[in-house]
Amino acid sequence: MPNTSPALPWAALFDMDGVLVDNTDFHVNAWLQFAQHHNRPLTKAQYVENINGRVSADAMAYVFQRPISPGELIVLTEEKEAIYRELYRPHLQPAPGLLDFLGALKAQKVKLAVGTSAPESNVGFTLDGLPLRPYFDVVVDSSMIHRGKPDPEIYLMAASRVGVEPNRCVVFEDAFAGIEAGLRAGMKVVALATTHTREELANTGAALIVDDFTGLVVDTIAQLVTRT
Repeated sequence: MPNTSPALPWAALFDMDGVLVDNTDFHVNAWLQFAQHHNRPLTKAQYVENINGRVSADAMAYVFQRPISPGELIVLTEEKEAIYRELYRPHLQPAPGLLDFLGALKAQKVKLAVGTSAPESNVGFTLDGLPLRPYFDVVVDSSMIHRGKPDPEIYLMAASRVGVEPNRCVVFEDAFAGIEAGLRAGMKVVALATTHTREELANTGAALIVDDFTGLVVDTIAQLVTRT
């Protein structure tokens, strides 16, 4: 098959949770356990609507319904993430088809970055635990930004660090907040139907909706970059 990748450089930017790993249910359960421990009512629907894809400061403020001080945020975040890591550790694995797809991107010299709302402790747990980090040129986590998704800051920073213009980047996301962040950054978005159904993702503005990376080919994504 001929290589139809764009002549100019382009980049693929990946969210981590729900994209590189299909771990949404484990995060949901961790948040529910955490909230219950603190006597805060929280449902799965509330998690999907108000927490998924957002940085911890925004998520904790929602759960406790008040601003969270920086010191308190560190303690609460690590408490919740320790619950998550304990739940997910026995199941840690890359999303279906991911390794083949990342390998194909690297073979075509596509710049690769992670842009995640997760704290650094979870980034290490996932990217080094699998390991996935060697595939990526850049990793941007929640500690590096001032404004969480749906603000586009995290993806604009990732694009800047790989040296590719935003309009030549494709974002892979599962959460509404992340999809909005990618679009607001002026990028094309591929939505993964891991947290939301295809029907729920249909009106988000995503250029493509996939179940996972199985069978996904580089040329299909490269064509999104050149599409107006």
